[in-house]
Amino acid sequence: MAGTRSGGEAAAATNKKKYGSDFYARIGAAGGKKGHSGGFAAGKEGRERARKFGAIGGRLSRRGKSEDESTGE
Repeated sequence: MAGTRSGGEAAAATNKKKYGSDFYARIGAAGGKKGHSGGFAAGKEGRERARKFGAIGGRLSRRGKSEDESTGE
């Protein structure tokens, strides 16, 4: 009965019987520990690099329209 509540409960019971009663707690803890490993600021000089390039992006986004932009007429 895949996809039903009773099927899910049966699968959970099988997993707990096969892998131990703390099966879901262990896989949940493992997932929580792996969630913070990357991002732009990660690495040796990451925070400084993120600050530098974020400042550049902020300046670019606050510029006015370019001189050669067409007027659309």
